[in-house]
Amino acid sequence: MKLVNNIIIASSLIFALSCGQNGSKEVSTNDVQNTNSADGKSNASLPDIKFEEETHDFGRITQGEKVSYSFKFKNTGGTSLIISSASGSCGCTVPEYPKKPILPGEEASINVVFSSEGKSGMVEKSISMVTNCEPSTKIIYIKADIVVPVSANPSADLPTAH
Repeated sequence: MKLVNNIIIASSLIFALSCGQNGSKEVSTNDVQNTNSADGKSNASLPDIKFEEETHDFGRITQGEKVSYSFKFKNTGGTSLIISSASGSCGCTVPEYPKKPILPGEEASINVVFSSEGKSGMVEKSISMVTNCEPSTKIIYIKADIVVPVSANPSADLPTAH
């Protein structure tokens, strides 16, 4: 029994001492890109995306209608803005975004097409973008009040009782 305890202790000691030594290296400042210093002030020039409006209301639209809107924005930061992806919160909301870098001071837009097929009432959809800004995710919104056409309402065709 004493031999088993000694083997367990020896194995544990070897394991503990070996952890952290295999391939360990110090983290250099080149490995970490923290854009804020300890006092919270920025120590790097980053891009910054500023939209003219972050929510667009289409108002009342008819069910089945496809509507679109162009969200205009400007890179107000100090380096090129890159949008690596943009996606709608569902398949009915399709964004199209610039694939090339947007230089500091340059303006561009994200075009969003919304299909109201099968939807009714008040809806709000989001478009999420991944950028090289901080924070890296930016979200904009569209909303609409979708009205079902009278001909699509089967009860509207029924005769009314007097």
